Amino acid sequence: MKKPTPNPPESNDASPYESPDSKKLHEAAERALDHYLKPNATTLRFHKPSTMFQVAPDQDSESLLVHACESLAQANLMTSDIAAHIDLPQRRTILAIQQIIMLAELAVNRVLDNVEVQRYPTHS
Repeated sequence: MKKPTPNPPESNDASPYESPDSKKLHEAAERALDHYLKPNATTLRFHKPSTMFQVAPDQDSESLLVHACESLAQANLMTSDIAAHIDLPQRRTILAIQQIIMLAELAVNRVLDNVEVQRYPTHS
C-alpha cells in the first residue's frame, strides 16, 4: 500500500562549515552581528557612566525601598492627575501606565513588609 504523503527528504548530515561558501557566509554573519551587538574596545574605554545621580553605596536597602515606594506613589498621583485632563485613547495609555506603577508600588510595599527591621543598639 502506498502512503498518501511522500517520504521525508533525506537529511543532509554535512556540516554547514564543510563548504567554503557556507563558512564564508557564517563568518560574514558573525562579523555583522558583532558589529551591531558587541561594543568595540575603544567605545568601552572612553565611556564612563555619569555619576551625577549616583546612589550612595553605603545606603541601606530599607531606605532605598522606602524612597522607591514614595517615588512610585507620587508617579501614581501624577498619572492620575494627567488622565483626568486627557481624552481617549491617550487616557487609556496613561491609565495603563498608572496600573503598572501601582503594581510596582504594591511589590515594593510587600518587600518592605518582609524586610526585617535592623535593631540599632539603644543607649540605656
